[in-house]
Amino acid sequence: MIVLEFLSNHGGSILIAAALAAVVVLIFLKLHRDRKKGKGSCGCGCSSCPSAGLCHKGKLDDIP
Repeated sequence: MIVLEFLSNHGGSILIAAALAAVVVLIFLKLHRDRKKGKGSCGCGCSSCPSAGLCHKGKLDDIP
């Protein structure tokens, strides 16, 4: 009975928190997939980026 009372009092907050957590997880998955594909987070090419060494340590020879 206590659990049902808790859920009836806080059900909306629990649903909103679960939805926000799902959105955050999806954002992290998208960032991870993009990173594995070699896409940068800034949206520009790495060839003219002065910070390419910070993003791609050890891979500077592969940058066009």
